[in-house]
Amino acid sequence: MSELSAGYLPELTAGRLLGSWQLDVPALLLVVALAGLYGWGVARVRGRGGAWPFARLAAFVVLGLGTIVVATMSGLAVYDHELFWPAAVQNVALDLLAPLGLALGDPLRLAIEALPEGGAGRVRRVMTGRLVRTLTFPLVSTAVVLATELTLYFTPYFATALRVGWLHELMYLHLLAAGCLFVLPVLTREQALPAWCTHPVRAALVFLDGIVDALPGLVVMTHGTLIAGAWYLHHAPPWSPDVHHDQQIGGGAMLGIAELAALPFLLAILAQWVRAERDRAAELDRRLDAELTPAAPELERGPAPELVRPWWETEKSEVAARMRRQGHDAGQADPYGDL
Repeated sequence: MSELSAGYLPELTAGRLLGSWQLDVPALLLVVALAGLYGWGVARVRGRGGAWPFARLAAFVVLGLGTIVVATMSGLAVYDHELFWPAAVQNVALDLLAPLGLALGDPLRLAIEALPEGGAGRVRRVMTGRLVRTLTFPLVSTAVVLATELTLYFTPYFATALRVGWLHELMYLHLLAAGCLFVLPVLTREQALPAWCTHPVRAALVFLDGIVDALPGLVVMTHGTLIAGAWYLHHAPPWSPDVHHDQQIGGGAMLGIAELAALPFLLAILAQWVRAERDRAAELDRRLDAELTPAAPELERGPAPELVRPWWETEKSEVAARMRRQGHDAGQADPYGDL
């Protein structure tokens, strides 16, 4: 009670982490807007007689939108101003896990299938525009994600966001957008990357991105200087761990989540690779069948092959005539006489 009267939150336990929630209006509006647009697209596709996999819908809603809700409104958001590690988990979840869930739902393909022809054309023009092409270029988008994380923790950005509410909300959106720049083009079924980004190349890029995403966690965990130290030293409750130890816990959580997100990302790319090879083999079989089918009747209608006659039946010479007379005198029938 003395801690609560002094303005501190109660000690963070597993139960309080799971049971503590607070409303974040901007995040809620974003989730509702994304859910509404995605649901409208699925209804449009199915209304036209098309099909949209339930697994994609579940990934978008549960992993994508669900991660946004948990990161911005759960116990992580309740305690992110008192402890560093909940804030670190929030940020890496918005930067890595939420974009992965949204991308597995393939909203780009859904938009193109659901919109009228003119709207779908505009979406494709935006996707192939110079700015989007530059930002989603694999190495550029990976650098953007890394720069976002490092800028967040090693500039006044994060410390200022803890004091300024609107900047804190903008930071959430910044992290989500930076993660989507890399993940969405890699996982979509639309041609959003250069032609050389085949599935083997994408798998290599995802592996490289998993290594790069682990760097901020390592740096935060081993960094000797406190991140937003003045804020957390002033607001740390009496029951909290040492601020340095709190930062180490946050860095370790960032590292673990980064590696955890890399595995399903890589598995999704490998699954797409397998499906693409299967579809390519099926298309090749169809083409071969189409090419061989017209040739069969031609062979059936063609002339019968001519039998080869013995030389004495075809040559006009004295020796050949003598062979024919001997065969006739011996009573041998001419098997080729009717040919």
